[in-house]
Amino acid sequence: MKRLDSREAGFAGALSALHGWDASSDAGVEQRVREIIEAVRQQGDMALREYTLRFDHLDVGPGNGLEISRNQCDAALDALPEAGRMALYEAAERIRAYHVHQKQESWQFQETDGTVLGQRVLPLHRAGLYVPGGKAAYPSSVLMNAIPARVAGVGEIIMTVPTPRGEVNPWVLAAASVAGVDRVFRIGGAQAIAAMAYGTQTIPAVDKIVGPGNIYVATAKRMVFGRVGIDMIAGPSEILVISDGTAPAEWLAWDLLSQAEHDELAQSIFISWDAAHLDAVESAVEQALGTLDRAPIARESWLNRGVMILVQNSAEACQVADQIAPEHLELAVTDPDAYLPAIHNAGAIFMGIHSCEALGDYVAGPNHVLPTGGSARFSSPLGVYDFIKRSSLIWASPAGAGALGRIAETLAKGEGLTAHACSAAARIP
Repeated sequence: MKRLDSREAGFAGALSALHGWDASSDAGVEQRVREIIEAVRQQGDMALREYTLRFDHLDVGPGNGLEISRNQCDAALDALPEAGRMALYEAAERIRAYHVHQKQESWQFQETDGTVLGQRVLPLHRAGLYVPGGKAAYPSSVLMNAIPARVAGVGEIIMTVPTPRGEVNPWVLAAASVAGVDRVFRIGGAQAIAAMAYGTQTIPAVDKIVGPGNIYVATAKRMVFGRVGIDMIAGPSEILVISDGTAPAEWLAWDLLSQAEHDELAQSIFISWDAAHLDAVESAVEQALGTLDRAPIARESWLNRGVMILVQNSAEACQVADQIAPEHLELAVTDPDAYLPAIHNAGAIFMGIHSCEALGDYVAGPNHVLPTGGSARFSSPLGVYDFIKRSSLIWASPAGAGALGRIAETLAKGEGLTAHACSAAARIP
């Protein structure tokens, strides 16, 4: 675990080096992924069966063995304890209610000469959801990815999830049932991304692929972008906590470890201008680590990627946080509203000491699919707007064609594009 002090020499450089992770920087990985994508393009289901046997040690056989039926998903939901079913339904309803506010409508307006301009908003025809199935299974990610697509009006949602050695996570299937996923396939890795991008005999091609994955999945998403849309290239989970010392150290330790337990590459950053408070939180983290089910993962993340930063005041804390542009930002302070004007870069902002990041992961309502690796500087959480497309509408009246045509003709001649100029001039009365 690193400790940084903003007053020490070299602080700026150390801060800039915090985000050193690239989702697809390994040349060997890129070559292997390229081979997998090409095999799936050429051989379809045959390649998927081969890779599923090789990587997941599962023989799906010929026919429809790649697909998990909707009845199986419904049965998994029915088999959950009542508390589990209710938690999924309640979380789903809160996620739906939040995302309804993001819906966009088509619009148009008429100019004085009768020309009509506008924008047509339509949902995507088919979306693909990738769900990880390795170190952990995330039914919450199923809800967070599928429900905005449903709110947007996407025609069909398909989902891929690896089932190593045939092990199916019932929570993931139950979440697919609750979220209204149309079809589920038991494949993972780069081959799943390739199948959704190009289509196979069994799996239909989609318009956009969403959902996180490992370096092979991230690399495949980058390679198929252009053939299909993608949500983002997601890196390891991150949390940054700014604290004024009013929250109990134990609470903040759990908050920091909530991300560390995800992955060895996850990053937890704590910032305060109270040195004694930093010491207390660090001590609380050390005590809590041994109690976790995923303690080895969390410990490696904390020791190798954890950072404690001592700053001079709250203003500097906000400046540092803005430079890092974290996925999750907790303002564990008495007056979080006072900090907001200084915060410009964050995927999700948790306001006050009672707003822990875990609430956002599961049930608060806003999406937990967030920009990582500093990309919150220019990117946003997943939402309904990721599952729509917009078309511009231009309906020129005769008078409008004349007025606009003269301007267009002049500009086209300036660019040396004769056909453009003639096309516009032909409609001038």
